[in-house]
Amino acid sequence: SITITLSEAATNFISSDVTATGGTLSNFTAVSSTVYTVQFTPATNSTTNGVVNVAAGVFTDAAGNANTSSGSVTMTVNTVAAAVTTYTVTVANVGSYGSVANRYFINGSQQATLSLTAGQTYKFDQSNASNNTHPLRLSTTSNGTHSGGSEYTTGVTTSGTAGQAGAYTQIVVSASTPTLYYYCVNHSLMGGTANTP
Repeated sequence: SITITLSEAATNFISSDVTATGGTLSNFTAVSSTVYTVQFTPATNSTTNGVVNVAAGVFTDAAGNANTSSGSVTMTVNTVAAAVTTYTVTVANVGSYGSVANRYFINGSQQATLSLTAGQTYKFDQSNASNNTHPLRLSTTSNGTHSGGSEYTTGVTTSGTAGQAGAYTQIVVSASTPTLYYYCVNHSLMGGTANTP
């Protein structure tokens, strides 16, 4: 999430006075008697503005006059794209059955179980040559298409050819993203779980 400073003067600023569209607000902290910070988590990573609605009467304007408008005050806060978490994907043989024993290693850990957070972007970097013929994809079914599932594509982009420079699969996780499983398009049993708590 992104720290936003609400620079308008504020009194009795509490979480129930504020709602957010396109994201969630949390961790209200007083910086001074007139300045507060909050954590704003956009629904998706974006360089566009997120909108924070503040209940009428809570904020005063720059001149110190209380806001008496009905409804809510709309404060537009600049958000920036959250940092991309990159996982380095490699493939190694863990048995004596040729390609059947190939497994994905995520940051060096065999078939690591991942935890993906809503509002964040995750990149599976497949530029390592060991990924050749092992394109990674995501599914809501364990082992993906090898177990009758289908490829999950919501918020997902892919680029390049596995095993070559610049190849990756990337996902922007939202609050509605289900538990996912990463798998190899061509070979069964290579992948693991990506939880979305």
